[in-house]
Amino acid sequence: MTQVKQGDTVKVHYRGTLKDGNEFDCSHGRDPLEFKVAAGQMIPGFDKAVEGMAVGDKKTITIPAAEAYGEKRDELTLEAPRDRFPEDMQLELGMKLQMPQPGGQMVVVTITKIAEEAITLDANHELAGEDLTFEIEMVEIA
Repeated sequence: MTQVKQGDTVKVHYRGTLKDGNEFDCSHGRDPLEFKVAAGQMIPGFDKAVEGMAVGDKKTITIPAAEAYGEKRDELTLEAPRDRFPEDMQLELGMKLQMPQPGGQMVVVTITKIAEEAITLDANHELAGEDLTFEIEMVEIA
């Protein structure tokens, strides 16, 4: 039976949950996720998890934060003066905004605190610092 190795293109169904059991993503009910193994398309721990699987195999794995979206980094949190936002903009906790970086690249930030003088923005991935559990089913190996 063919087993997944680096460079293979695979299709998987998956269900991702946090430590508390809350689901953060799931492919069931839509097409399986297709990606090339070890091509940098997936978090490192997910790539490692599918290696050696065969079509029809199912497994549940927990990926530590370091092999997922990394640990939360304090330097990715910043305060922006309130007057840098349009006056009529309805700011809400958890709201996602795009912010330009030097060189023109955009980064997604999340509003984590709203104060009278400043807005706190977090550029960490929303799953940074989280250990992630995945139920994975190998659907196809190309």
